[in-house]
Amino acid sequence: MATVAANPAAAAAAVAAAAAVTEDREPQHEELPGLDSQWRQIENGESGRERPLRAGESWFLVEKHWYKQWEAYVQGGDQDSSTFPGCINNATLFQDEINWRLKEGLVEGEDYVLLPAAAWHYLVSWYGLEHGQPPIERKVIELPNIQKVEVYPVELLLVRHNDLGKSHTVQFSHTDSIGLVLRTARERFLVEPQEDTRLWAKNSEGSLDRLYDTHITVLDAALETGQLIIMETRKKDGTWPSAQLHVMNNNMSEEDEDFKGQPGICGLTNLGNTCFMNSALQCLSNVPQLTEYFLNNCYLEELNFRNPLGMKGEIAEAYADLVKQAWSGHHRSIVPHVFKHDSQELLSFLLDGLHEDLNRVKKKEYVELCDAAGRPDQEVAQEAWQNHKRRNDSVIVDTFHGLFKSTLVCPDCGNVSVTFDPFCYLSVPLPISHKRVLEVFFIPMDPRRKPEQHRLVVPKKGKISDLCVALSKHTGISPERMMVADVFSHRFYKLYQLEEPLSSILDRDDIFVYEVSGRIEAIEGSREDIVVPVYLRERTPARDYNNSYYGLMLFGHPLLVSVPRDRFTWEGLYNVLMYRLSRYVTKPNSDDEDDGDEKEDDEEDKDDVPGPSTGGSLRDPEPEQAGPSSGVTNRCPFLLDNCLGTSQWPPRRRRKQLFTLQTVNSNGTSDRTTSPEEVHAQPYIAIDWEPEMKKRYYDEVEAEGYVKHDCVGYVMKKAPVRLQECIELFTTVETLEKENPWYCPSCKQHQLATKKLDLWMLPEILIIHLKRFSYTKFSREKLDTLVEFPIRDLDFSEFVIQPQNESNPELYKYDLIAVSNHYGGMRDGHYTTFACNKDSGQWHYFDDNSVSPVNENQIESKAAYVLFYQRQDVARRLLSPAGSSGAPASPACSSPPSSEFMDVN
Repeated sequence: MATVAANPAAAAAAVAAAAAVTEDREPQHEELPGLDSQWRQIENGESGRERPLRAGESWFLVEKHWYKQWEAYVQGGDQDSSTFPGCINNATLFQDEINWRLKEGLVEGEDYVLLPAAAWHYLVSWYGLEHGQPPIERKVIELPNIQKVEVYPVELLLVRHNDLGKSHTVQFSHTDSIGLVLRTARERFLVEPQEDTRLWAKNSEGSLDRLYDTHITVLDAALETGQLIIMETRKKDGTWPSAQLHVMNNNMSEEDEDFKGQPGICGLTNLGNTCFMNSALQCLSNVPQLTEYFLNNCYLEELNFRNPLGMKGEIAEAYADLVKQAWSGHHRSIVPHVFKHDSQELLSFLLDGLHEDLNRVKKKEYVELCDAAGRPDQEVAQEAWQNHKRRNDSVIVDTFHGLFKSTLVCPDCGNVSVTFDPFCYLSVPLPISHKRVLEVFFIPMDPRRKPEQHRLVVPKKGKISDLCVALSKHTGISPERMMVADVFSHRFYKLYQLEEPLSSILDRDDIFVYEVSGRIEAIEGSREDIVVPVYLRERTPARDYNNSYYGLMLFGHPLLVSVPRDRFTWEGLYNVLMYRLSRYVTKPNSDDEDDGDEKEDDEEDKDDVPGPSTGGSLRDPEPEQAGPSSGVTNRCPFLLDNCLGTSQWPPRRRRKQLFTLQTVNSNGTSDRTTSPEEVHAQPYIAIDWEPEMKKRYYDEVEAEGYVKHDCVGYVMKKAPVRLQECIELFTTVETLEKENPWYCPSCKQHQLATKKLDLWMLPEILIIHLKRFSYTKFSREKLDTLVEFPIRDLDFSEFVIQPQNESNPELYKYDLIAVSNHYGGMRDGHYTTFACNKDSGQWHYFDDNSVSPVNENQIESKAAYVLFYQRQDVARRLLSPAGSSGAPASPACSSPPSSEFMDVN
């Protein structure tokens, strides 16, 4: 790690002094400050080691024996004493003098002391550092509820995928990002800027995990010292060499002829974010008739190597190998290399690939789709199914395909179009709540009241005005006296208009609602107060050796301040702001005042200090956006009375002012002058603080304080829904979206027709996909609604519109055989499987290569994502001796044996 100085000038002096000390070996005593002065600078004050830690800053380790000798020297009071400590020597802290790695198990206070950067540089400048020794610099990291100096950083072994024998040991802080690890690896291996790279971590089990998120920290990624980090580079053909990385996987499953377990109870090794693939494969593997089809080698006669839509039989053969391994009983887990796939559409992809590889139709004929044209449904449905089978005939069609009836009605001419379309699975919607919970901060005008955190229940499709109405019920403040803003990085990212949709507010946005008593734009002749956006800034020394130049840094929360029109001068604005900030800004007392006409100032102060404003109302303020989405064209109210002719205040100094005022741009990053070009720009005001004035008069703790309203404890409960409700919603009439209109053959134009889907014919295995992932223009979310689904006797008789066979109710009743689960959110998550073994009737939980027996009452959870149901007549057929070489048990026919069960809910 590079040595970091707290003060550049001090660092330069320290380096020069250290060089002199190293050169002379003995520092000149007369160059040392007095012993008392040394003690104060090292032990006390802002630079001393007693001050609190601050996240991100650097502290240095000093060997305890040397430091104790220095303490004895300075406390002895004799600069010529024989206890003079000499150069700083940390030799006993290192394992060796080659890599300069710290010894393990060093303890603060026993082996070393910690010094902040400034104190360290003082000691180096006074006493020097032992020749050749590096400074032991460490960062302060912030962990939950604690800040600590990270004495032992993480040492990672960086290697390239094509040169695993050559590694680079690099130290990283626990708070460093994975992005920094990637950038460091690219630098070490001299990767060209145009080349794509990504990282893998070899875990303790020997398998590899992709480091997807480069923004998370080393700590969050759970990386440890000594861990191997592999960087791979995309090949020229666009593929990744990941297929070769598995050769290092020490957890490879090999066939063990001595092991004999239950067929089908076999895990699948995760190849790096392939848990969805594993879950889908486990579900399919537990479809009895499909598994029997492959185990009995029926697929060999139906492989289609010439189908241009297929994979030349590769998928079918690979899946057959997987099924035979999983059901051989000789494996605890296997590695499904061929199926490595990261897409959530893997299940659909796999079924379609298997179908095309096993399609019995070798040459597909052209089939014209025919509309019902008034013909009976039975006739049209039979024709549609026959046409489908003329092009698509496989074990997948036999097992998974059903038939929809689709009815479209033109809203203009009333033309009705009826078609029958095959399907492989049902994607059913979940009932979605029309309410939404938003958290906001309310900033009252009364400076004595702290900001309040509120949790509001608002309509999902509501407007900003609905948010104000909801907040008004909590605060008693009229909605007309509220302005809503998105605050980001100490500035106004956006000021919302009342008519804007609430959907434009994301859950992660920081929303502030300000009580105001006027408008943000000035109207000539109006007596309303003027609302001014105000930023807080602090002057900070620039990062150079010239202390005369200062930069400005935003801090705190911005304000929307209502200013009475008759006080709209620089002096009046200053006094209004002093009043608004009075809760956490201390007013100077008489001892702090500068020389001047105090009586005159006091009278002026009495006239100008405003109380709480009670007048004015907010009439459709239509605030424009600030910051990145700014498009403000309102007139500048400062120019109405021409009283603010300069850009900065105070122009002269009669009494002590705590801060200065400055007109700035919407981001608060640059100052503005009231030039003619800016007459039509909405002004923003910055309160600029000198560091000493801010430290003395500004209470940061009180400024950041807020109170929680009782509503913050409110949690909107989500009632569970029945699977039947989802199916009812699926078959409900809906109007097509604008992005997907229907071409009406009668009107000869695209129409937003009404559409209704009905179930005509159901397959042997019905796959029901619960649409948990919701996508809108402004947000993406996962619905964690609990869907209650039956294990046995799911009855579809009320949903199938085809004339039913009353003598065989089993044609409409289904039993559950598998569930694919998804845990987590939109960007990350984990997939697992519940499945019923076709031979034993026992339910098991599959979590990659881990398999455990479970109870039926553990299957239903909020994680359920894809459901696999088997028709009861099929289960009865498979039970018969002619149906299978074995004697499979229906999941509906036997209770799972008592065993060790795991709780996964």
